[in-house]
Amino acid sequence: DAEAVAAFQRMSRLEGIIPALETAHAFAYLETLCPQLSGSPKIVINCSGRGDKDVQTVAKYLEEH
Repeated sequence: DAEAVAAFQRMSRLEGIIPALETAHAFAYLETLCPQLSGSPKIVINCSGRGDKDVQTVAKYLEEH
């Protein structure tokens, strides 16, 4: 969960995109996946869902942690 919340915050801050938490999990996994890849692969992540619905959940998580 911490990795997904960090990715949620990073995407919001750097790209101006509020990803859904499901999409934030995919972005967080890039930290694990990318070091394992060789060459210059292209990675596509579908930013589905609306993260604005998850803002309160993330805020509550950040307050608790």
